[in-house]
Amino acid sequence: MADSKEFGSADEILDFAIERELESHDFYNGLADKMEKPWMEKVFRQFAKEELGHKSRLEGVKAGKRLLASERKIMDLKMADYLVAGEASPDMGYQEALIIAMKKEKAAFKLYHDLAAKVDDDSIKDLFLGLAQEEAKHKLRFEIEYDEVILKEN
Repeated sequence: MADSKEFGSADEILDFAIERELESHDFYNGLADKMEKPWMEKVFRQFAKEELGHKSRLEGVKAGKRLLASERKIMDLKMADYLVAGEASPDMGYQEALIIAMKKEKAAFKLYHDLAAKVDDDSIKDLFLGLAQEEAKHKLRFEIEYDEVILKEN
C-alpha cells in the first residue's frame, strides 16, 4: 500500500484511528442504505453508531492531551498495516460488503491491540483493549452473518 510510513506522533496515531472510525461509520451507513432486509439495515446502523462512540472515546483521549507515554515504541507502527481497501458502492453485493466489513473490523482490532501493547498508561491501555474487543465482536457478528447467509446459499 502507498501509506507505509511510520506515525510521527501520538496525535497522528489518534487522528489516524479517529479517521478510521469515521470511515467505518460512513461505510456502515452506506451498507445500511443498500439493505433490503430491515433487520440488517438496523444492524448496520447500529455498527455505524458504535463507530461514532469509538471516535468520541479517542477524541476524549486526544482532547485531554493524555499523551501516549510510550511514544517512541508507538512510532514503530506502520499506517498501511491498518488500512483496508474498499468502500460501499451502489453495485456492491452483500457478500462483498460482508467481506470488506470483516476486513475493516480485523484491521481495527489489530490497530487497537497493537496500540495497547505499546502504551504504558493503564487507563489508555484499557481503552485500546476495550476498543479492540468491540471490533472483534463486530467481526464475529459479520462472520456469523456470512456463514448463515452466504455459505448456506452455496
